[in-house]
Amino acid sequence: MQTHPLWLAGRRTTTSELFPHRGAYDGRELGDVCRAGRGEMSGAISAAWHARQALARLSSGAREAALQTVVEGLKKRADELAELMTAETGKPISLCHGEVARSINTFTLCAEESKRLGGEMIPLDTVSTSEGRFGIVRRFPKGIVAAITPFNFPLNLVAHKVGPAVAAGCPVILKPAPQCPLTSLLLGEVMATAGLPEGAFSVLPCDNDVAQMLATDERVAVLSFTGSDKVGWRLRELASRKTVILELGGNAAVIVEPDADLEAAAQRIVTGAFAHAGQVCIKVQRVFAHEAVAAPLLKRLLELTQTLGYGDPTHEEVIVGPLISEEAALRVEHWVNEAREKGANVLLGGERDGQFYRPTWLSDVPEDARVCCQEVFGPVAVFARYQDFESALNAANSSAYGLQAGVFTRSLPRAWQAFEGLEVGAVIVNDIPTWRVDHMPYGGIKASGMGREGPRYTVEEYTEPRLLAIKPS
Repeated sequence: MQTHPLWLAGRRTTTSELFPHRGAYDGRELGDVCRAGRGEMSGAISAAWHARQALARLSSGAREAALQTVVEGLKKRADELAELMTAETGKPISLCHGEVARSINTFTLCAEESKRLGGEMIPLDTVSTSEGRFGIVRRFPKGIVAAITPFNFPLNLVAHKVGPAVAAGCPVILKPAPQCPLTSLLLGEVMATAGLPEGAFSVLPCDNDVAQMLATDERVAVLSFTGSDKVGWRLRELASRKTVILELGGNAAVIVEPDADLEAAAQRIVTGAFAHAGQVCIKVQRVFAHEAVAAPLLKRLLELTQTLGYGDPTHEEVIVGPLISEEAALRVEHWVNEAREKGANVLLGGERDGQFYRPTWLSDVPEDARVCCQEVFGPVAVFARYQDFESALNAANSSAYGLQAGVFTRSLPRAWQAFEGLEVGAVIVNDIPTWRVDHMPYGGIKASGMGREGPRYTVEEYTEPRLLAIKPS
């Protein structure tokens, strides 16, 4: 069995505590992974604390060069990374290739942002007692960034936390999801070639009680967490005076107006609802169709769903693979059965096969059913009809979550009404809420979290403005 060391302060480090790691889909042995304990976590925080000034002093050119080295390393190992992600998580290989490409783009964007960390000159002579004075505002790194990431995007969501930290001049400590430590450890191997100061980064697979040190240690300046809302808000309570960025759950809505291109909407909705077995926080979960087009849209949705590539995630044509565990599939099955008992109709699917769950459409679902009001995080979508646009907006807003929403319409006034009225972090017009490009501000409101990701916006979260007020002699 191969032993996989962790990365402590930029160095490969073995620990006495190991855990066996198996592939989520086929149970294949992937080796023993070194687990960080409280001692390793304390060492990583101390090393990052001592590295913070050296990192802050790095020139923008040096930061850019380090990030470009990471980009080139990812390009060279792109196939290896994609295959590793599929082996660890069961994510379909076609989606993993796409994620690697996105991660390369994310680190490229971060390299560009490292050169844009500017400021401004402001006049301070607004009253007679301050004549001749002016100020210069620059942004400075806040300090240590703690990054806690999930399994569903094991490389790109890591890139969105680690890349901006380097661009901003912040040391970063990464706690990867337990289902996919090897992807993060391989990224650590690539980062070790970037020439960063010792202590600039650590990759520490560890238990939750050890990771909690990142929230409670006062030397950590920023906590960036992507995962469940229950864990995220608990960390927020523990984090006290830190900057906290939370990207949590969602149950994203799509509204389809009568003037929409129904074929385009149906194609995109099916992909957004079921790709990666619905294990995406901005997956399509609730579809609201105007009664004038509901029947033909639903017919097409059911037809397209039955053509989706389903099964072994190592096959290129598959986009609906297994859930991360049989336990996760059992939870989805339980929620669907619960909706049935409450009166919902199963239009398609509704069947579990071990770790797989068939793509499922439900209608007539009560609002208090968990498949409707909570995050299903599985291949299940709810279909409903509406009569007027305002009622559709209200239905979409009835959720406790507010991550992203999609609206299919040719009407600019309708699009603007949705933009002003939907309680979400982003409104996507003529596409699904699952759509994202990596430079845009991404994040939610309400139970979906706080703060924004996207390299430029994350760098702003990781830095703070400082004023130099000058009085000419």
